This record gives sequence, structure tokens and C-alpha cells, in this order.
Amino acid sequence: MQYLVTAYDGEGMLEKRMSVRARHLENISKVKEYGSIVCAGGILDEEKKPVGSVLVMDFASRDLLDKYLASEPYIIEEVWESVTVETMNVVIVNDEKVGK
Repeated sequence: MQYLVTAYDGEGMLEKRMSVRARHLENISKVKEYGSIVCAGGILDEEKKPVGSVLVMDFASRDLLDKYLASEPYIIEEVWESVTVETMNVVIVNDEKVGK
């Protein structure tokens, strides 16, 4: 199952985000233990500074996604103030049809 994770940082979290970023990237590389990342990136403000994240992830179950999220440094360190998860059907990746 694919999931769209949209997370917005709390107010004034840029410095904290940057200090936690290496741990976030290290942790997200471990997602392969539970599933995979279809794509991921930062949400930018008008000044091109990160204010959140979007992740399209593929996990066998919501429980496995929740296991990943429980280990996410941006959540543990309270950088992300708001996180939503929606199921999604990935149809096209890199101009190639991959889903239904």
C-alpha cells in the first residue's frame, strides 16, 4: 500500500530542523527494513527555506508505516507540528506507468 505523508514544521523550527536533518536522513535510509520510499522532499516557503516534508512511501501495512513514523527524528524532536497520512495509488513514476 502506498501512503502520502505530509508534514509541516512548527513555527520557527528551521534551525532545529537543520540540526536534526542528518539523523532524519540516516533514519529514512533505514525505511528499506519496512518498505520503500517512492519519493520524498521538502516543502519550501517563498524564500526557498524548508517548512515541511512530503513523502510517498510504500509499506505492506499501516502498522509498518507507523513503526517508521515512531522512529522519525523530526517527530521525536517535535520539528514536525502537523503530520497527515493518506492512502494513495501511485500510478506513474519517472514517466512510467507502475500502478493501476
